Amino acid sequence: MKPKVAFYWCASCGGCEEAVVDLDEDILKVVAAVDIVFWPVALDFKEKDVGAMPQGGIDICFINGAVRTTEQQRMALLLRAKAKVVVAFGACAQLGGIPALANLTTAAEILQEVNHTEQAEGLPRLFDSVFPLDRIIPVEYYIPGCPPTPRIILAAIEALLAGQAPSLSDHALCDECPRKDTRPPDLLLPQLHRIPHYALDPETCILAQGVPCLGPATRAGCEARCIGGNMPCTGCFGPTSRVRDFGAKALSALASVVAATEEKEIDTVFENLPDPAGTFYRYSLPVGRGLPPAAARRGRPTTTGEPYGNHT
Repeated sequence: MKPKVAFYWCASCGGCEEAVVDLDEDILKVVAAVDIVFWPVALDFKEKDVGAMPQGGIDICFINGAVRTTEQQRMALLLRAKAKVVVAFGACAQLGGIPALANLTTAAEILQEVNHTEQAEGLPRLFDSVFPLDRIIPVEYYIPGCPPTPRIILAAIEALLAGQAPSLSDHALCDECPRKDTRPPDLLLPQLHRIPHYALDPETCILAQGVPCLGPATRAGCEARCIGGNMPCTGCFGPTSRVRDFGAKALSALASVVAATEEKEIDTVFENLPDPAGTFYRYSLPVGRGLPPAAARRGRPTTTGEPYGNHT
């Protein structure tokens, strides 16, 4: 019998779902090799169909997106009960992702700002925090990226179907950057630049041009696609296994190449970095270890939605 595979989408933009379709003709290999038993974004499956499955009835379940609502929590718990293997698919499921920048405020404040309302009765409840998937359920494997590249996706699916763990690079993106030879060995930046105000040279190391690039702190494996598009790395592949706090590592890497040494000079340099949280914790705010509790709640929600404990 073909392995039974499920896909589900929590709090994310939908790019990870599109990335599966971006396999192009290789998706035919996947469809031929597996039996897709749940993929509500593409096929007409319902929650009751999952509920009717036996425990362990799903061989591999790919869940993308962070957990923001009680409905997403309920579905994650249900799919965990039915699946032998759960894969956190993409940056939002792995680290919290862009949706988790909402952890800088509360659900009530967001609703008041956007809709001038409160949480509505009868609708899924928003948690005050956005959680990576492994704060809600145990996860066997992670596939990084915003979204993961088709090559990474296909290699991971082939490995899982063969009963193996997906293989990921564990070195920094700078090691495979096509511009790495243009970075000076003694790089020191007199100032920082912002993309809207600076025309990047398409051949030179982006960090060497004074534009914050998170390649020194980010796991390789993305094929340097942003660099190929003449844009800096923003860190969507997350940290290597040796990094405990991605944002702190990224900030340290940037600070180490700033030439200024006096406090006022340093302040002047970093005036061109007006959003530190959005720069260094763009994808990993909930798992940041050095952040205040309001921004990085380490617990996970119970069935009543209240955070509790630590999940490591």
